[in-house]
Amino acid sequence: MSTQDYTEVDKKEDLKVLHGMGYAQELSRSMSRFSNFAISFSIICILSGGINSFAQATSSVGGAGAGIGWIVGCAVSGFFALAMAQIASAFPTAGGLYHWASILGNRFTGWLTAWLNLLGLITVLGAINIGTAFFFTGTFGSWFGMTGTPGEIVGFVAFITVLQALLNHFGIKLTAMLTDASGFIILGTTAVLIVACLVFAPAIDVTRLWTFTNYSGDAGGGVFPQTDSMGYLFLLCLLLPVYTITGYDASAHTSEETLKAAHSVPRAIVSSVVWSSLIGWVMLCAIVLAIPDLAAGAKQGWSVFFATMDAILPVWLKELLYLGILIAQFLCGLATVTSASRMLFAFSRDGGMPFGSASLAKVSPSWRTPVNAIWTAAALEIIYVFLAQFISIGGTNIYTIVVNSTLVFLFLSFIIPIVLGMLAFGTAKWPAPGPWNLGAGLFRLFCALSVVGMVIIFYIAIQPPNDKVLYITIGFIVLTAVLWFGFENRRFQGPPIGDQIAKRRAAIAAAELAVGETGH
Repeated sequence: MSTQDYTEVDKKEDLKVLHGMGYAQELSRSMSRFSNFAISFSIICILSGGINSFAQATSSVGGAGAGIGWIVGCAVSGFFALAMAQIASAFPTAGGLYHWASILGNRFTGWLTAWLNLLGLITVLGAINIGTAFFFTGTFGSWFGMTGTPGEIVGFVAFITVLQALLNHFGIKLTAMLTDASGFIILGTTAVLIVACLVFAPAIDVTRLWTFTNYSGDAGGGVFPQTDSMGYLFLLCLLLPVYTITGYDASAHTSEETLKAAHSVPRAIVSSVVWSSLIGWVMLCAIVLAIPDLAAGAKQGWSVFFATMDAILPVWLKELLYLGILIAQFLCGLATVTSASRMLFAFSRDGGMPFGSASLAKVSPSWRTPVNAIWTAAALEIIYVFLAQFISIGGTNIYTIVVNSTLVFLFLSFIIPIVLGMLAFGTAKWPAPGPWNLGAGLFRLFCALSVVGMVIIFYIAIQPPNDKVLYITIGFIVLTAVLWFGFENRRFQGPPIGDQIAKRRAAIAAAELAVGETGH
């Protein structure tokens, strides 16, 4: 849907839904359905996670990791996306997961989901931008005398994060324009990469795509420890798709800025996952087929993609592709700043942050964006990146530990509202679905499959060399229990419900007047 197709009736319906949940239309509602799709498609960014984590396929079970493992892992992410889409249609707010978990559960489940999602988004932003920094250093860094020292990485990340925050500051229309462009850049660059791999491949052996070979240990460049269990390695190869195909909750976080959100957001969530999965599969298969010697490539470990490009592509074409990938990765970070800032804004307007909530919930009347939340999210990410580059725990860089913990945190923040939704659907907490409706049977099926997927994701996320993730997760659970029962249970009231919503009418009108909203 474009702004030209957005009628007064549609506008009143969006306002009615938002007001019915106790919130004002402070953010600018101008994103089309495509823009809402594009922001999730940009965060998923197969040219970021798909390439930077490619070795998780080749250094586990070889070509089958891409040919078969990618399909299985994307199906798991798809189960989550379908279940989340059903909930997003009924509750289209910027709080997204946090708000769903509060309405369908209680104050504690909402508060816990908010912290899981917020920590996940801040750290995944750091992971994306650190990945971009290393990608830039390895491809164009020599032009600027960069060698990839920790100081250079932190400086580069700080620079691009400030730029991403600045672009977010100046309104959702600019952000949407850039993420719309990102969608086309991802598609165009991926298409060129696929064709280049197939044209310049020394030989094409399609049997690689379903052939399982044990490349653990030294045979895979040490990406995974040595093991004789092919089944175990196949599970580990699923880390590539489940790490890449995530972040689609961004469509939910921008609900209050999307036209006909109850219709557009669920479609965007599902379509971003479907298209990223399909296009990503073709891309990864093409790269696998282009590797001159699969055994030698797997032995390169994390460098397998770059070693392959160096071996088969002309320099001019390789650098052109790298430029497209670099731009896509930068815009992936830009979209993640948008998602993280909306989550922080939504949590803060309900008093979720232990301090500074009032400031973080403010919306700029000029730009209709949560500027304080944007810059706070950016600052937190830069602080995390600084610590991640210079601090180690037990000989392991904390960046490695936190990145793998991020996967667990994000999917836990997905599964909590999904389970609550499965239990609440058809009850007083959720009496009727939104306009995008799978039906009770299919919805509950995808919820149940998501639970199975969560078990798989948690299991593979805590395996060596990432076994410290288990201790991080346990520590987080203990810490949240202490904080909730010791402090937050008495302080945090959660989103408005029942009579509280009716009492907010005057405050809603005042908030909308303050930012110039005229949609009444």
